[in-house]
Amino acid sequence: MITEREIEGISQLADISITREELERFTTQFNAILEYFDILDQVPGESAGGGDLFNILRDDTPEPMLPQDAVLSNAPETEDGFIKAPRVM
Repeated sequence: MITEREIEGISQLADISITREELERFTTQFNAILEYFDILDQVPGESAGGGDLFNILRDDTPEPMLPQDAVLSNAPETEDGFIKAPRVM
């Protein structure tokens, strides 16, 4: 069972401010989630591993690349031979 103090620590690590009312609610919800995991741990099932492993992916085969001019002709905006994208930050 997780305590309110542990939830406060998690919220500080995640840089999330939590009010006193939210803290009580999150603690209850978090413990309910952990109880579901306890139930799932009790479900019988096959353990992972031990089976035959094989690669289902195809082998890479190099193919000729498009010329730079052809690639840039499809871009909405270019700059100095590169595709110009919107600024993210």
